[in-house]
Amino acid sequence: MRCYRLLYLLLLIPLTALYGCNDEGKDDTYVIRLGHQLDINHPVHKGLVFLKEELERNSEGKMSIVIYPSSQVGDEREVLELIQIGSMGMTKVSASALETFVPEMKVFSLPYLFNDNAHYWKTLNGEVGKALLAAGEPYRFKGLGYFDAGSRSFYTTKKPVQSPDDLKGQKIRVMNSQTAVSMVNTMGGSATPVSWGELYTSLQQGVVDGAENNLPSFYFSKHYEVSQYLILDEHTSIPDVIIVGTHVWEQLSATQRTWLQDAMKAATKYQKEMWAESTEKSLEIVKEAGVQVIAADKEQFQQSVAPIYEGLRGSELEKLVQQIKALGEKM
Repeated sequence: MRCYRLLYLLLLIPLTALYGCNDEGKDDTYVIRLGHQLDINHPVHKGLVFLKEELERNSEGKMSIVIYPSSQVGDEREVLELIQIGSMGMTKVSASALETFVPEMKVFSLPYLFNDNAHYWKTLNGEVGKALLAAGEPYRFKGLGYFDAGSRSFYTTKKPVQSPDDLKGQKIRVMNSQTAVSMVNTMGGSATPVSWGELYTSLQQGVVDGAENNLPSFYFSKHYEVSQYLILDEHTSIPDVIIVGTHVWEQLSATQRTWLQDAMKAATKYQKEMWAESTEKSLEIVKEAGVQVIAADKEQFQQSVAPIYEGLRGSELEKLVQQIKALGEKM
């Protein structure tokens, strides 16, 4: 079925959206097509717009990015597949969406991996983060860098969640990530993968009883309209990864690569600032809208997921976890 869906997308998307081409007949402009799933008001989309503008500035108009937001070219997995076959140039995806292709990315979906935000960014900006970006290259994904996607928390429609016990009997939407499924099930809930585009209706109609995500996504998706309760348990901090297909990267000259990498560095700084502002504003707005915001006893949630870490013993993923934990101990 997925093959038919991919073929359907290829037939629907204009050729100009799939293949790099010149805008307005400018022979000296190298254009990269980027598809993602988020709304144009989302801070991640705004970070991508900044990336585009910086690239155009760095290159003096010789390189550009055309952005297709709001799932115009498919969901995260579908866009990744389009990149693999050379029909899309770039994307923004959650690290969780990369698990199926790049097993090492599972580490970001592990609950309570980071001590705090400083530990999180020390990991992403250090050797571990760089190695994880490079791990996608055998699968035709060149990782350019990370965008902040904050911490993810639970929100529910009918019953508040104040402890892991409150998740029992509740169907909680998760991303299409086996690690996320395992986390929710281990906590006592019933993990239910649902596509992002279908989630509002699923919450509204009771297909699922809740979901988990970061605060800006909770707000911009309008899920707060159909979810009465938000618990700030902050179980995972999963970055967004900015990817360029290796088929594009290999075409670029050393100068073009530098333009793109410099634009990425500037966009990361800008997006982090935007994210912090958006998170604070989103929390204020959902409170004003009547959502009951609950402060979590995080220790209870941490204890509930201990079996996940026990199950990693002797694995390559455990070694990666130990590397990340060691970075936190040195701070």
